[in-house]
Amino acid sequence: MLLGILIGFLVGILPGLGGAVTLAIMLPFTFGMEPVQGFAFLLGMWVVTSTTGDLTSVLFGVPGEATSAAAVMDGYPLTKKGQGGRALGAVLTSSAMGAIFGAVVLALSITLIRPVVLALGAPEFFALTILGLTFVITLAGKQLFKGFIMVSIGLLVALVGVDPQVGIERFTFGQLYLWDGINLIAIVVGLFGGAEVLQLMLSKSSIAQPSGPGQNKLHGTGQGVLDVFRHWSVVLRSAGIGALIGMLPGLGGSVAQWMAYGHAKQTSKNPEQFGKGAIDGVIAAGATNNAKDGGSLIPTIAFGIPGGAATAVLLGGFMILGLTPGKEMLTTRLDVTMSMVWITIISNLVAVGIALLFIRPLMKLTRLQGPVLIPALVLLLVIGSYTATNSFADVLVMVAASAFGVVCLRWDWPRVPFLLAVVLGGFAETYLNLANSIFGTTWMTRPIVLVLGVVILGSVIYGIRTNRRAASRLKPELSSPAGNSK
Repeated sequence: MLLGILIGFLVGILPGLGGAVTLAIMLPFTFGMEPVQGFAFLLGMWVVTSTTGDLTSVLFGVPGEATSAAAVMDGYPLTKKGQGGRALGAVLTSSAMGAIFGAVVLALSITLIRPVVLALGAPEFFALTILGLTFVITLAGKQLFKGFIMVSIGLLVALVGVDPQVGIERFTFGQLYLWDGINLIAIVVGLFGGAEVLQLMLSKSSIAQPSGPGQNKLHGTGQGVLDVFRHWSVVLRSAGIGALIGMLPGLGGSVAQWMAYGHAKQTSKNPEQFGKGAIDGVIAAGATNNAKDGGSLIPTIAFGIPGGAATAVLLGGFMILGLTPGKEMLTTRLDVTMSMVWITIISNLVAVGIALLFIRPLMKLTRLQGPVLIPALVLLLVIGSYTATNSFADVLVMVAASAFGVVCLRWDWPRVPFLLAVVLGGFAETYLNLANSIFGTTWMTRPIVLVLGVVILGSVIYGIRTNRRAASRLKPELSSPAGNSK
C-alpha cells in the first residue's frame, strides 16, 4: 500500500497522466499477489492521485488531475493573495474527510445499491446531465448571458468527432486526430493551468502576492484545517454529491466536482466571493474529489459495472487476482471488499499526512519569481497534455486552450460553464439518443425523470433569486458616497 501511495503521490502531482493510466501501467505487477495485497497496491495508488492532484491546482493553477480543476477556482486565487497555506490545509483536510465519507458510503451501501443503479436508465442519466448544466447559472454568477454563450461554445466542442448514431464526421476538418473528439485533459490543463502560467509570464512576478500583514506567513495551514470544521456542512453535502455521482456509471469525477462546486456556491452566504478566493469553494472541491472514488467502487464491486475509466481498469485487476464482481464479493470474499474500505481510508490519511509535511517547501516555490518558475511549469503543462494520448496534437490543443483561457481572464468571461458543457455534451447526446431509441417520447413521463425535472426547475429558480438578492445588496453600496469613492 505504501508503495502504491508513493507512485500515486508522484502521478497526482504530474498533470495529465491520471489514475486510470497509472493503474493500467501497474496492473501487470499484481500477478502472483494475494487479493488484499493486490488491491492495497492498486487502490493505494489510485485514490491518492485525487488528493495530490489538488496540490498543483492550488499552488500553481495547474490541475494535477482533470478531476482537480475545481480546486483551481478558489485555491489559486488564495495562493496569489499569499494564503496558499490556508488553501492547502483546507483542501487536504476536506479531501481526507471526503475519502472517509466515500468509504463509509461504500461499506454501508454495497448491498443496497444494486436495485437503485438498475432503476436508472438512459432517460435518467440524460436528466442528470441536464441538471449538471443548470449549475451553469450559479457558476456564471451575474454573467448569465456570458455563461450561456460559453455553454454553447462548449457544446459545439463536445460535438467534434464521429456522430455515434450515424457515423458521420463532425467538425473534423479531415484530421484523423479529431475523430475521437478533442482530448478533455489537454483542454483542462490549458484552460486553467496554461492560462495562469501565461498570465504569470506576462506579469513577471511571483505567484504569491501578499494582500496584507501576516498573509505571507506559512502557518496558515492550521487556519485552513479549522475552516473545514467550521464549514462541515459543505464537506458533507459535497462528499454526498461526489459519492452519488461517482456510483453512477459513466459520469465520473469531472461532473461531480462542478456539481458540488455549483451547489456550494448556491448555498453560500457570499456567492460573489467564489472564483476570487472563497474557502468554502476550496473545501467543496476537495471533499468531492475523494468521495467519488468510494462511490465509483460500489457498482464495480456489486455487479461489475465500472463507475469510470479507472474502475474499468480495476476490473482487470479483479480478473488477474481471481475475483468475480457481484455475489462472490458480497458473500464469500466479503473480507476483500471490506479491506478496500480500509485501504481507501488509510491511503488517503497517509497521503494527506505526507502532503502536510511538505507544505512549507511547496509554499516557498510560490515565492519564486515568474522567470525562474515558468520553465518548470511549462514542462509540466507539456508533459500533462502529451501523456494523455501520447499525441503531439494534444500539446497544440493545450496551447489553444491556454490562449482561450487568457482571453476569458482578460475580458472576464467564465471558463467553468465552457468546461462543464464540454464534459457533459457527449454524455447528454449519447443518453438522449438511447432514450429516444428505446422509449420514444414516453421517457419524459418516467417518475425519476419527472423528479429530476422538478429539481432542475427548482435549481434554476433558486439560482436566479440568489443572484438577484446579491445584486440588490450591491446597489446600496454602489450608490453610497463611500461606494463611489472606492
